[in-house]
Amino acid sequence: MQGTEGRAPIFIRTLRPDDWPAVEEIYRQGIDDGEATFEATTPSWEAFDAGKVPSPRLVAHDADGTIAGWAAASPISARPAYRGVIEHSVYVHRAARGRGIGRMLLFAFVEAADEAGYWTIQSSVFPENTASLRLHEAAGFRPVGRRERIARLETGPRAGQWRDTIMIERRSRRNGND
Repeated sequence: MQGTEGRAPIFIRTLRPDDWPAVEEIYRQGIDDGEATFEATTPSWEAFDAGKVPSPRLVAHDADGTIAGWAAASPISARPAYRGVIEHSVYVHRAARGRGIGRMLLFAFVEAADEAGYWTIQSSVFPENTASLRLHEAAGFRPVGRRERIARLETGPRAGQWRDTIMIERRSRRNGND
């Protein structure tokens, strides 16, 4: 997948192990900003790899290969009944924000998840992250609940604060409808 949006072209491809240094840097930025995750540290490649479903895992990159963002998902349960449900994350490098890269990644991720047979994609988003909530709504996600004071941030500008999250989900139109 390729997009230009009036700027240098951006391409979407499968995340590879050798992308990890750039993916980890972008993940670290999300942790440091305090608006993307409750995580306090980035995992090792081995832990990241073991915790994510094999597909879809995507990166957005420019023509010279510089990684601008990534998307991946974890299974929500080891129980067979939930094999079609994943929890996803999309992160964009600070310097690449505002270029439509998050949108490209999310829409490509949704398509790849449908192709892989998943019937529900879910996530938790901080309510203050209105840009992410709007983007997800445009991709067919809907809010299904609010988790109040679900966890406390350990790092970043809001360290020590309890945070709410908005649970969102997208049901596939292709899978899980039989």
